[in-house]
Amino acid sequence: MTGPTSGYGDRSPRQRLATATQYSTDGTDLESIVVRYEDRPDRWTITPRECPDSDRMTTWLSADARATVDLDDVR
Repeated sequence: MTGPTSGYGDRSPRQRLATATQYSTDGTDLESIVVRYEDRPDRWTITPRECPDSDRMTTWLSADARATVDLDDVR
């Protein structure tokens, strides 16, 4: 195997940023996915709901659930 297979490495950071900002409008709906673990902190992943599957692998944000706060609590 001579090249990346994920599709992530074949685009420059500038190209990936352009793809991500394409979904960063005021009307973007986000999808939150929680993965629960028994032996480590749960993880939340947030991605644009209308993101094509081909871009979903590089257009997301993940964090430990304990590192997040409820939006209503901080308003």
